[in-house]
Amino acid sequence: MQNDIIFGKNSVLEALIAGDREINKIIISKNIHGDSKLNKIKDLARENGIVFQFAAKEKFLPYAEFNHQGVIAQISPIKYKDLDDFLDEKHDNASVVILDGVEDAHNLGAIIRTCVCAGVAGIIIPSRRNVQVNATVEKTSAGAVNHIPIIKVNSLVNAVQKLKNSDWWVVAADAGAKDNYYDINYKDMNFALIMGAEHAGVSKSLLKAADFIVKIPMLKEFNSLNVSNALSAIIFETVRQKMKN
Repeated sequence: MQNDIIFGKNSVLEALIAGDREINKIIISKNIHGDSKLNKIKDLARENGIVFQFAAKEKFLPYAEFNHQGVIAQISPIKYKDLDDFLDEKHDNASVVILDGVEDAHNLGAIIRTCVCAGVAGIIIPSRRNVQVNATVEKTSAGAVNHIPIIKVNSLVNAVQKLKNSDWWVVAADAGAKDNYYDINYKDMNFALIMGAEHAGVSKSLLKAADFIVKIPMLKEFNSLNVSNALSAIIFETVRQKMKN
């Protein structure tokens, strides 16, 4: 039995009612008809801000050996932290990383590992259009998921605004930026670094909200660095500045 999946209407419903499992997403087959249990699952998911989506039967083929009844819940191995609780804590010259559309679990695991090594105070991910923390992420991070607060939010734009209202500066990475990442003074301020996916980059709404937009200069014309590699370059420049007298 896979330990990061809950199968079947009854099991998923009971997990929602108990509220003691961190559910990343609920997937419901398009081929099943609504009944009282399924409707209750959807209602509880809405109440708790849990994403649910409808999928074709092919999505369930890897779970054919289980009695999934067309309903599965993907479980996170960690407990997500609330953004408001994070902001209520005292932070001095701290950094957070915001991920906008990172869809590969191995990239997320590598990013989490880098952030822990660099002393990042937290990682913010959106509840939609971004990979969530799952068993693959946990394994790829070499257990680093247990050493850093990971914050899941419904809106990155709202999260950025909350950070700015709490006197955090916002830096976004974009290949078309004028400033290089090492031209910014990261010392003596709390800042959030926004990283986007390779294929799309940081969304326009988040670029608009950023205080600084930076790039990594390239000596060869090529698409881009892998997002985890790009993050490493920028975040360890911030570490270098903080450690420099």
